Amino acid sequence: MFKIQEIREIIKLVDSSSIDEFVYEVDGAKVKLKKNGVVVTETVAPKKEEIAPVVQQSAPVAPVAAPAKVEEAPAPATPASNDPSLHKIVSPMVGTFYAAPNPDSPAYVKVGDKVGDETIVCIVEAMKLFNEIEAEVKGEIVEVLAKDGDLVEYGQPLFLVKAE
Repeated sequence: MFKIQEIREIIKLVDSSSIDEFVYEVDGAKVKLKKNGVVVTETVAPKKEEIAPVVQQSAPVAPVAAPAKVEEAPAPATPASNDPSLHKIVSPMVGTFYAAPNPDSPAYVKVGDKVGDETIVCIVEAMKLFNEIEAEVKGEIVEVLAKDGDLVEYGQPLFLVKAE
């Protein structure tokens, strides 16, 4: 069974991505999302129908899109991000950016830190899977482009590195 918070996260992730349609099915519960306000449904086994009316709301899809895109637009517009000599570490997927392994820990990296090819720089969480992102280049972190808890898109620059 899907929790309301999980469905809201799925809506945010789908809305901030470039995909137009998303279908996810687990244990007889099915969520199908289509962008542009077309359809948002959940189909469940007969014993789980009490949640279906709460979830079948297509209105939240559009309002979620406007604030998320407005917040994300200013981040990439930094002067250093236009420097072609800097290597960009990009998100390999759509998800939530986390700078640290947990809220009580320090960030994996900060501006000025030296990184190696296999240095973990952050986590991108997608569908409750926490994916460690490696630098894939030796150098120094020049800028952190994403904020902790931000939704990030596939290919979105997360860090700028001055490669050695």
